[in-house]
Amino acid sequence: MAFSDLPIVGFLKSKMAWHQARQGLLAENVANADTPNYRPRDLKPMTFDSAPGRIAVRSVAATRTHAGHVTGTAIAQEQLSFDSSRGTGWEITPGGNSVVLEEQMMKVAENQFDYQLASTLYTRSLGLIKTALGRNG
Repeated sequence: MAFSDLPIVGFLKSKMAWHQARQGLLAENVANADTPNYRPRDLKPMTFDSAPGRIAVRSVAATRTHAGHVTGTAIAQEQLSFDSSRGTGWEITPGGNSVVLEEQMMKVAENQFDYQLASTLYTRSLGLIKTALGRNG
């Protein structure tokens, strides 16, 4: 099984792709802060259950070797795409623009932090697999 076939790795890759797509939308919102009648856009939150690009769990299952072990079941997975939404905003300028720069910059900072978290988890997962295989490099 390839490293990229692991479900958690697939989810982290999808999460990082979601954050990249969201960063693009947030940048468009900031760039169009003075455009008349522009409404800010954002992606709907990504959850573990709706992660796009999730791969199906293959027939690899843990073997119960002791009565105290817990058995598990595979999780059904589905392919979904990112959904975006247009916000109405609370402040609307006379030109019809509803972009609030402070709000957008807070979303950018939050998105950056979450992307760094997913990236760190991805890197640590790779390190954990290397350690398990005995390749400490």
